[in-house]
Amino acid sequence: MTSEILEKFDAAAMLAQVQDWCAINTGTGNIEGLAQQASKLADAFSALPGEVELIDPAPVTAIAADGSEFEKPNGQHMVLRVRPQANARILLTGHMDTVFPKEHSFQNLTWLEEDVLNGPGVADMKGGISVILHALMAFETMPGSSAIGYDVMINSDEETGSLASSALIAEMARGKLAALTFEPAALPDGTLAHARGGTGNYSIIITGKSAHAGRNPHEGRNAIVAAADLILRLKAMEREDITVNPAKLEGGAANNVVPDHAVLRFNIRPKSTEAMESFDNNLNALLRSIESDHEVSAHRHGGVTRPPKPVDESAQKLFDLVQKCGAQLGQKIAWKSTGGVCDGNNIAACGVPVVDTMGVRGGSIHSPDEFLIVSSLTERAALSALVLSRIAAGDMH
Repeated sequence: MTSEILEKFDAAAMLAQVQDWCAINTGTGNIEGLAQQASKLADAFSALPGEVELIDPAPVTAIAADGSEFEKPNGQHMVLRVRPQANARILLTGHMDTVFPKEHSFQNLTWLEEDVLNGPGVADMKGGISVILHALMAFETMPGSSAIGYDVMINSDEETGSLASSALIAEMARGKLAALTFEPAALPDGTLAHARGGTGNYSIIITGKSAHAGRNPHEGRNAIVAAADLILRLKAMEREDITVNPAKLEGGAANNVVPDHAVLRFNIRPKSTEAMESFDNNLNALLRSIESDHEVSAHRHGGVTRPPKPVDESAQKLFDLVQKCGAQLGQKIAWKSTGGVCDGNNIAACGVPVVDTMGVRGGSIHSPDEFLIVSSLTERAALSALVLSRIAAGDMH
């Protein structure tokens, strides 16, 4: 069985596909590039027996340096639905965007070694998208594949928190037996990410009152001072199960003016749902205290984008299945917890067991040193196809 699976993959075709896709810049803000990529993905996934659809992004707003709210554009998401009436269905997800904007210097593919390709998105995660496609094409030829249905969702905004696709992810996760997400392996040896922490991004807009710094400073209300106090109090909210990173403070005025405006941006990394909820509740009380103490107004924007992802019994069962399938293929599969986040966090929050690093082996992601171990394209596609066949045979029921 295992040798038959390995024979189903065309390594050269997979590599050519990744090279073609990586030649398109798909930085999250490059709407034109994302549209080009989405069109190519729709064509490629039409090889599977389902309906392909391009879905418009949900509206997303952000805060400008002056405190005003504006709408951020995002690309369309690609969705494929196969056997939607099946009693047992699974979800496979990936993302087409990268962290490299179109003006970034890192745009080209370079061979580092015979089996190692450097380039934007090769591992994170256009290689992973190819793994999804070819694993499913192989799965469709395997006995018993019709026993389950599946959805594929390739979003356009994972690298900025999936705010334009989180509702779509939740909708598609609903009722699924299991999910596989194709982020690159946590380590170049193929190690999977296990439990994950969560993350949240906040912007706090503080409005004070301007005044002349020499003539009547007492009549002003200094937004920068209020923000500085807030930064120290936020940092004091850290505990063992949550970190707080004040990242950027914007605002101020001329040296002789009491500043009436500040925007503070910060990130949290909760390790548990309790820590996440406790922080969010305490933040409201803290902002009211800042308002009272400094006689300013404080408005919050943003919040938790990805809840923590613990590994419960059903999720562990899926990890164990992946490990067993790896052993059948001569692949040693291990896992480790990580502080990183991805769409797997969102899927797990819906109560669906997920393994979210089923993509290629590689490394140095989010840097110009990003690389793909090319032989892992067929290796990980075979692993996924075997996992899918075991799920179809009832291993997760």
